[in-house]
Amino acid sequence: MSNIVLKLSPQLCKEVEQMYAEHKVIRNAPGVVFAAKLHDTTVTVYKSGKVMFQGNGAKREASRFGEIPDTSNRSKQITKSKGDSLPENFATYSVIGSDETGTGDYFGPVTVAAVYVPKNKIELLQELGVKDSKQLTDQVMREIAPNIIQSCTHSILTLRNEKYNAIQSKGYSQGKIKALLHNQALKHVLNKIAPETPDYILIDQFAERNTYYKYIENEKEIISENVLFATKAEQLHVAVAAASILARYAFLVEMDRLSQKVGFNLQKGASHLVDEMAAKIWLQHGEETLRSVSKWHFSNTEKARKIALKKKGNI
Repeated sequence: MSNIVLKLSPQLCKEVEQMYAEHKVIRNAPGVVFAAKLHDTTVTVYKSGKVMFQGNGAKREASRFGEIPDTSNRSKQITKSKGDSLPENFATYSVIGSDETGTGDYFGPVTVAAVYVPKNKIELLQELGVKDSKQLTDQVMREIAPNIIQSCTHSILTLRNEKYNAIQSKGYSQGKIKALLHNQALKHVLNKIAPETPDYILIDQFAERNTYYKYIENEKEIISENVLFATKAEQLHVAVAAASILARYAFLVEMDRLSQKVGFNLQKGASHLVDEMAAKIWLQHGEETLRSVSKWHFSNTEKARKIALKKKGNI
């Protein structure tokens, strides 16, 4: 199955809609103004003027409206990053990317996601708006994530606070926790796509290669073949950008659940506002509830304790 994206004039976009009117389907996705489903091809028209043809008949249908672009030699500007040297034109390879979020937030889980993006889906994800999550709002990521989930083989792991605190109290560092989760997510995706294999695996680097593998040395199955590490990896391949969005999406979903549990929206990050909110939860719901929504070893806990003591005597 192939994906072809053409940039068409407003008039040609109208012609696309007219031609496939009898095959029209409803698609409630960001930026979509028209969609049609043929027996072997899906046609999607976007507000931007781009039209995506997806399926076994994509080339046939796209050729009706314009010249099909040759992406075989396309290269992408590489943002300066640290880590392994990447092959030339790395952005065009079939890659599993993995990333995590939540490690710097007092409230909420640690989440890790891995996403497989074969080369024939790179254009699709770019058209869906997948890019470095730091350039996207939480609301936009909530909208994009379901489309990534529907389009790509993936794994999303959510380490909830109760389990995080239990593991951390046994002496596991955040680095070790993240490494274990990355390895597990990558294993899940590789198992799902087998016997197909990616050209490479790219991990958004949070530890040196030797340190990462030291963290997971006791695991029964260690993913190490064709694995690359790089900082700012979301800018190096769309697979990592997609993983970053899914990890953030999973974090937001869990934060929604925890916010409902305490009765108000939990503050992200680890600022003094978080200290005040933690003290409020401690006073209103007790220590166990606060433990169940937080990373207990953070210094915010002691700060919240002091604030709570000031407000209501000894706890």
